[in-house]
Amino acid sequence: MSEGPKGGGSSRGRGADGSLWAPDYRALTAGLVLTITFVASEALAVVTIMPQVARDLGGLHLYGWVFSAFLLGCMIGIVAAGREADRSGPARPYVAGLVLFGAGLVVAGLAPTMIVLVAGRALQGLGAGAIPAVAYVAIGRAFPELLRARMMAVLSTAWVAPGIIGPLVSAAVAHVFGWRWVFLGLLPLVAVTGALALPGLVRLGRPTTPPEVEHRMVDAIRAAVGTGLVLGGLTTGRPVLVAALVVAGMVLVVPALARLLPAGTLRARRGLPTTILSRGLLTFAFFGADAFVTLAIVTVRHHSVAAAGVAVTASTLAWTVGAWTQARLNQRWEGRRLVRVGLSLVLVGVAGMIVVLQPLVPLWLAYVAWATAGLGMGLAYAPTTLMMLREAPAGREGWASASLSLSDVLGAALGAGLGGAAIAVGASEGLPLATGVTVALALPAAVAVLAIALSGRLPLRADRSSPDESV
Repeated sequence: MSEGPKGGGSSRGRGADGSLWAPDYRALTAGLVLTITFVASEALAVVTIMPQVARDLGGLHLYGWVFSAFLLGCMIGIVAAGREADRSGPARPYVAGLVLFGAGLVVAGLAPTMIVLVAGRALQGLGAGAIPAVAYVAIGRAFPELLRARMMAVLSTAWVAPGIIGPLVSAAVAHVFGWRWVFLGLLPLVAVTGALALPGLVRLGRPTTPPEVEHRMVDAIRAAVGTGLVLGGLTTGRPVLVAALVVAGMVLVVPALARLLPAGTLRARRGLPTTILSRGLLTFAFFGADAFVTLAIVTVRHHSVAAAGVAVTASTLAWTVGAWTQARLNQRWEGRRLVRVGLSLVLVGVAGMIVVLQPLVPLWLAYVAWATAGLGMGLAYAPTTLMMLREAPAGREGWASASLSLSDVLGAALGAGLGGAAIAVGASEGLPLATGVTVALALPAAVAVLAIALSGRLPLRADRSSPDESV
C-alpha cells in the first residue's frame, strides 16, 4: 500500500469501499487483531494466576512489581518502537518486540523466585511496548478517520476470546500442569501471530515525511528508572530510605517526562496535552485496581482462582461492549463526553470492589462491579486514541502514539505500583491484607475523580492544535 502523510494512501484503490476487510486493509486488520489477541491472552492469564504464583514463590511484597516491572519495561519499548516506526516503518520494531516478548515468557516460565519472575516480566514489557506504538502508527497511516473508531472497536473485540476462555483456561492449566506453562504455552501463539501480522506491516513501508523531533531513549530510560525508584522507595518501610529514593526518582522522572510528553502535558494544557494526560489517569484508575481484583477475591475473600477469573472475563466482555458502543456514538458524541461517562463508570466499578472486600457482601457484586468498570474503559479508551490521531502532526504519528502509549503504561505502572506499595507497607505493619487492598483500590478511585474533573479540557473535533514540540 502506498502512503502519504496521515495515511493519505488509505483512501485509494480497493480500500475505498469503507470496509476494514477490503483487500487493501485485510492483511493489516487481521495481523493487528491477532497480535492483540496474544497480548490479551498473556495479560489476562497473569492477572488470573498471580495469587497462585505468589503462594508458590513467596514474596508477596513483590506482588505489585510483577505488574509494574512489565509496564516500566513497556515505557522503554514504546519509545524505541515509536522512534523506529517514524524512521523505517512499523515492521522492524514489531519483529524486535516479538523476540523480546518471547524471551520474557521463557524467563518468567522458568523463574525459581519472585524476583526472577519480575525480571522476566520486565523483559516481556520491553517487547510488548512495541505493540501499541506499532498498532497506533499503522491505524493512523493506513485507515481514514471514519474507519479508525471501527478499527479500535475491532481491536477491543480481539480481547473477547481471551476474555471468555483465557482466565478459565489459565486457571485450569495452572491447576493441571502448573502455572509455569501459562507463560511457556504462549510461545507458539507468538510465533504464529508474528508470521501472520508482519506482511501487512511491511506493506506500509517507510514514512514519506522524515521525523523532525524524536523522543530520546535516554529520557525513556530515566523515566522508567525514576518511576522504579519512587515505587521501590515506597515499599521499603524505612522513612529515611523512602525519602531518598522518592526524591531521587522524581529528579529523574519529572524532567524526562517533560521532554517525552507533549509540551504542557503535566500542566493539563488544553488539546493534545490533556488527551495524553487523561489516558494516563484513565489507565491508573482502571489497571491500578485491576491488578488487585483477583487478589481481593482469592486471598481476601477466599474464593477459587476460577471464581476470580469470572470477574476478569466479565470486565473484558463489558469492555468490548463499551468499545462497540463508542464506535456507534463516535460521530454523534464528542470524545470528551464518552471519556467522561467512561471514567464515571470506572469509578463506580472500583468503589464496588472496595465494598466487595467486606466478608458479608455476596461475590456476584464483584462481577457486576468489575463489568461496570470494564464497560467504562470500553467507552473511554478508544476516544483518547482517536483524539490523539486527529491531533498528531503529519509524519509524526509515531511520536504522538509513543507519547500516548507512554502515558498509558506510566499510569498503569503507578497504579499497580502504588497499590503494591500500600499492601507491602500494610504487611510490614502487621495490618490485615484487606486493609492494604482497600488502600490499593482507593487510590485509583481518587485518580478517576481527578480525570473526570479534567475531561472538559479535552479537544473538540473543531479544534486542531499543532503540537510541534515534544520538549
